[in-house]
Amino acid sequence: MITAAIVKELRDKTSAPMMDCKKVLTETNGDLEASIKLLRERGIMKSAKMSDRAANEGVITARVNAGATSGILLEVNCETDFVSKNESFQAFVGSLADTLAASSAADLEAALVLPNGDHNIEDTIKAKVGEVGENLQFRKYVRFDAASGGVIASYIHLGGKVGVLLEVGTTKPETAGSENFKELVKDLTLHIAACAPKGLSREDIPQSVVDNELEIFRARLEAEGKPANIIENILKGQIGKFFAESCFLEQGFVKDSDIKVSALLEAKGKELGDTLTVTRFVRFGLGE
Repeated sequence: MITAAIVKELRDKTSAPMMDCKKVLTETNGDLEASIKLLRERGIMKSAKMSDRAANEGVITARVNAGATSGILLEVNCETDFVSKNESFQAFVGSLADTLAASSAADLEAALVLPNGDHNIEDTIKAKVGEVGENLQFRKYVRFDAASGGVIASYIHLGGKVGVLLEVGTTKPETAGSENFKELVKDLTLHIAACAPKGLSREDIPQSVVDNELEIFRARLEAEGKPANIIENILKGQIGKFFAESCFLEQGFVKDSDIKVSALLEAKGKELGDTLTVTRFVRFGLGE
């Protein structure tokens, strides 16, 4: 039996019309993930983005040390926008960020057990629940320590709704102090926040994700009645477009879509007499 609750859940996650949600759930015997895929294949789903409404609120914040050689990005969730905008809650998250930035905690597991006063971070958050009156969750945390010549940068967008942590590699010590370089790094963090790349390059996109996209493209083309030999040719172009939209280095730069990010890095490197490389990045979207 397809309940109203699961129809609503599918609609919340896809923004698809209610009747279409009910139809695909019936066809998939209530399988939520299969229904999402079916909506995408039929071009009904308005957005591939999936979010958990119960975890949509909170704050993302970052800290980068004075030498730009180390940085952290974290997300702490709450239930309502009212709490997320509360100065006390924001100060609490900021205090956690300061404690973590001063530590060597490399991942979420280490962050949760980090001493914080008389408690550890995890117990501190549990204690805060009673004060706030909402469930709080320390959901995501990452730390970057730069390699030799590397520079760490961060960007927080929309008052803590989106956060970016980035490492850019250089080969000359003086590059990091250049205003031209600093402007580039800032632009790259803005680009990541706005364009939400799925990976640095094609090698970073899991094959399972690529295969899933191919299945969806193929199903659409078959539904349109395209011949098999034509489908294969079209698929090559479709997956190439998918990579161009998903891979950071292949994306059109957010401030000038006519130039790819890889070409921008090369051009800026020549201006600075250096070789610039984006080593890694992470992007947090609140509740994602």
